[in-house]
Amino acid sequence: MGYAERFSDLAVKDTPIILGIESSCDETASAVIRGREILSSVIVSSAAEQAKYGGVVPEIASRAHTDAISEAVEGAVKDAGISLSEIDAVAVTYGAGLLGALLVGLSFAKSFAWTLDVPLVCVDHIRGHLAAAYLTDKALKPPFITLLASGGHTAILYTKSYDEFEILGSTRDDAAGEAFDKAARVLGLPYPGGPNVERLAREGKACIEFPKMFKGNGYDFSYSGLKTAVLNYCHNKEQRKEAYSRADVAASFQSAACDVLCERAVRAAIEKGCDTIAVGGGVAANGYLRESLEKMCKAKGIRCVIPEKKYCTDNAAMIAAEGLIQYKNRNFSDLSVNACAHIPLGKKGKQ
Repeated sequence: MGYAERFSDLAVKDTPIILGIESSCDETASAVIRGREILSSVIVSSAAEQAKYGGVVPEIASRAHTDAISEAVEGAVKDAGISLSEIDAVAVTYGAGLLGALLVGLSFAKSFAWTLDVPLVCVDHIRGHLAAAYLTDKALKPPFITLLASGGHTAILYTKSYDEFEILGSTRDDAAGEAFDKAARVLGLPYPGGPNVERLAREGKACIEFPKMFKGNGYDFSYSGLKTAVLNYCHNKEQRKEAYSRADVAASFQSAACDVLCERAVRAAIEKGCDTIAVGGGVAANGYLRESLEKMCKAKGIRCVIPEKKYCTDNAAMIAAEGLIQYKNRNFSDLSVNACAHIPLGKKGKQ
């Protein structure tokens, strides 16, 4: 009998206590939720070390996870004020992400679940980002429109149910988060690019006309042209020895990158007859995006659900939230499950 089969007759609870573990990139995170209530959230980041190299170095990230995973889990359990015996399931990111980093969290979660004799729930990192909205609005129910904007994905989704969504449109090249990182490098800003571009943009004005969207119908995006436009603008100015404002470039780039996300999410909600837009992914921590979307939604009478900034970037509470959905669906995993570096957007949970 496989490990998942041991729980085939498990009486699932309405508000289970779920321990979440996340180690897909440079944050080692653990969290505990009870139903949709966050009891604790601990994040140990290696971003400062990665910044020395201008981005995430997989080997350094893996070693950092190995050093921090026990501390993060112990801290989350302690902060939650629960005993280990109260945990009903262990949810962990099995993909997508850096393979070595994922294996650290997944191996720890397997051992922890086996020791506690509770189900192991393997979670797709991107579905975790989408599930963060349920922790923000405890009454949130499908159907609604989801705007996904992260380092690796950009898409407009029609969330039909807790476990099913339709991809209305996605990026044809770079994701929004990638574009922020590349613009940051052009502007000579340190890693991570997103928050540093936003910080510089506050000092400038969106007065430079950069391309805003993929020229086509539907909800698809394209950020390669925007990235190239920023690069060409800066290089042309420098080659001609002309002065220019880096802050204005940052503000103009940010406006071009974010406005199209907001506009297409609102249009999707109107066309699908949805009264709610939920947002997920690290780019949702951007203040300009948050303010712009809330303003557009208010003008159209649409409810906007955006997680707190700390739950937009990588964290384990969102993994536990998606784990809750899979737990209620009895989508448990065997201990033989392996990490997966790439997971197609839209694929359902691992069994």
